[in-house]
Amino acid sequence: MAKHATLPPLHYPAREEITVEGVLRALADPVRLAIVRQLAGTEREISCSGLTVPVTKSTLTHHLSILRQAGVVVGRQEGTTRFNSLRRNDLDTLFPGLLNGVLAAPR
Repeated sequence: MAKHATLPPLHYPAREEITVEGVLRALADPVRLAIVRQLAGTEREISCSGLTVPVTKSTLTHHLSILRQAGVVVGRQEGTTRFNSLRRNDLDTLFPGLLNGVLAAPR
């Protein structure tokens, strides 16, 4: 019987651990902002392979890790696939209008 590779558990800060500085730092990168725009544009989760960004798979993993650690996105594991979604409710509760302002900025 073949063993399936298990991915390490993901760390997400609790809502009260999310800081505006961390969120802004995470959103300052154009690739991460593009990821957040894609997640904000849908009600569904998006798998890592479903994100359209001009970077390698390992670089995408790095960017998603930064977004997760800042509390901007959350992921769910299904087999070997990770599905990502925006922590919109948490961000809107903590920093009303911030995400809308960032997403409304010209590209």
